[in-house]
Amino acid sequence: MKYKIYTRTGDKGKTRLGGGQAVSKNAKRVEAYGEIDNLNSWFGLVQSKVDIGEDVKADIALIQQFLFDCSTDLSIPKGYREYKMTKEHIVWLESRIDNYSEEPEETQYFIIPGGTELAGWFHILRTTTRNAERRIVDFLEEEPEEVNPFVLQFINRLSDYLFILARVANARKGVPDVPYERSEKVFRVANPEPRERKGSNDK
Repeated sequence: MKYKIYTRTGDKGKTRLGGGQAVSKNAKRVEAYGEIDNLNSWFGLVQSKVDIGEDVKADIALIQQFLFDCSTDLSIPKGYREYKMTKEHIVWLESRIDNYSEEPEETQYFIIPGGTELAGWFHILRTTTRNAERRIVDFLEEEPEEVNPFVLQFINRLSDYLFILARVANARKGVPDVPYERSEKVFRVANPEPRERKGSNDK
């Protein structure tokens, strides 16, 4: 007989953590890893829409694995077992951000979500990631010893990654980003040296 997907154990509003402890389904811990699950589902949808390179597809597939690890770390009491998320995950994500940052034109201004459809999807992922980050912070403030710090760091960095990936999605299709028209200069240009630019303003 195949295993049953339902258990009936949650019918009274309780769920069990990785260590077996029963908690309310609206506990801040559950809200935190539940929002990561929501985020991962959106990543699964966006994965099917990626048409700008196998490098991005490979990244997203790996990030989905890491997000599951984040959920797992948030769902277990401290000391139950070794955490999955480590400093190496942060280093990897930062290296991907640095790599992709070389592609779009430099900007010093706020950008409005838009351009290509895929860029729009990456912005949705970015804002959903921020929602997940807020839920983790809620849990952190309630039980600071129960949150793997590398989970919060990874999620924080992930929104930066998705911002630059939205810009890459536009750049690889030759579609300009949508600037916020009233923006003051908010981003520091990392490399002040002039670089060759391609676009309609070239002479």
